Amino acid sequence: MTKAPEQTGASAMWGGRFAGGPSAVMQRINASIDFDKRLYAQDIRGSKAHCAMLVETGILSAEDGAAIQNGLERIRQEIESGQFVFRTELEDIHMNIEARLAELIGDAAGRLHTARSRNDQVATDFRLWVRDVLDGMNGALKDLQAALIDKAQAHADAVMPGFTHLQAAQPVTFGHHLLAYVEMFGRDRGRLHDARARLNECPLGAAALAGTPFPIDRHQTARELGFDRPSANSLDAVSDRDFALEFLAAAAICAVHLSRLAEELVIWTTAQFRFVTLSDAFTTGSSIMPQKRNPDAAELIRAKAGRVIGDLNALLVVMKGLPLAYSKDMQDDKEPVFEAADTMELSIAAMTGMIRDLSVNTLRLKEAAGAGFTTATDIADWLVRVAGVPFRQAHHITGRIVRLAEEQGCGLEDLSLIDLQAVDPRVTGELYGVLGTEASAASRTSFGGTAPANVIAAAKAARQRFL
Repeated sequence: MTKAPEQTGASAMWGGRFAGGPSAVMQRINASIDFDKRLYAQDIRGSKAHCAMLVETGILSAEDGAAIQNGLERIRQEIESGQFVFRTELEDIHMNIEARLAELIGDAAGRLHTARSRNDQVATDFRLWVRDVLDGMNGALKDLQAALIDKAQAHADAVMPGFTHLQAAQPVTFGHHLLAYVEMFGRDRGRLHDARARLNECPLGAAALAGTPFPIDRHQTARELGFDRPSANSLDAVSDRDFALEFLAAAAICAVHLSRLAEELVIWTTAQFRFVTLSDAFTTGSSIMPQKRNPDAAELIRAKAGRVIGDLNALLVVMKGLPLAYSKDMQDDKEPVFEAADTMELSIAAMTGMIRDLSVNTLRLKEAAGAGFTTATDIADWLVRVAGVPFRQAHHITGRIVRLAEEQGCGLEDLSLIDLQAVDPRVTGELYGVLGTEASAASRTSFGGTAPANVIAAAKAARQRFL
């Protein structure tokens, strides 16, 4: 093969209009190869599909097509083996690959770019990359849900305090609490699925912005790359990044869910709570306090939510004022997406590990479940259900009983029947049957309630729905 003539500076890419090369500062601000080289596999895959279509439609000869396919495969192997030299002066992954292809096969390399532009090329690469990330994140969340369901089933009857305003409210079960996060992460997976469905249109063939006069087959290219269809409008195909924004929005919501669970792990592992213990694999010690076991992984997950939220905001601001079609601002679309994807991959993996490894202190949970008069609502419910007292009146009666327990410095179950009947004579000894925390939790049998039997059924249903 004849080696393509060497060119340097801007003229290699922009042709005869530019006589001089760019300044060093311009090269630095204009280059994206330091981060967009992550798109190499998608770029090569898109180029192979484009090449096959050009051959099929007769735009490219079979001989040139074969040379291009072989050259692209060699480049892929060079990159994955670490032999490929990325050159900043070539700006991006597309030109780096194209330049290397020219070194390998000569003039035929220049025919690959027929009927496409870097605008539709990068839009295609980026969609393929985000689609792969969506699939990977969905699988990671599925593993996290499995860990939560396993732990929930193992502790379906472990009573703990449920909180509102971070104040003890009513007894719930530990399994029920964990299944709440299974539902949250299930909705996160639903958002990823929806984003993937809307993303799955192929921009390739839209060219710079207006389409191409060549008789290309965009449907063939779309099929080859696993897209549902080609994008319907060439301007839209190259100029929007809503698929990236939708990924970031879904990731940000998921990061908030992870952060809330991380916060609970931080609280639960304190000496004041002692609800759970994290393994050595996900904690650190103190440089001066040997007794410390710090929940650093949970704290870092909590912090990283801010980075993902920031990534979403960054891209929203980049896109908010751009007229159609492509603007160079959009080169800054990738870094926030790459960072968010990396952050979510690490955060989900760390959370999954913590959930699988943590030990649950069921005795401490039970002890805490009874603190703060958490069965007070059970008294009101009993007065309504058994004594026929209107709920608002029952609420006031219960409040007087709680005040009496506070005055005597005892729990509700420690009050004598005489004391209870002094508050309201309709109270009978049967009331004591609902004052235990286990009885309280077991009574919540309404659909979605915390009763252990419900938790077992809900965990089984969650396996069928999500795993």
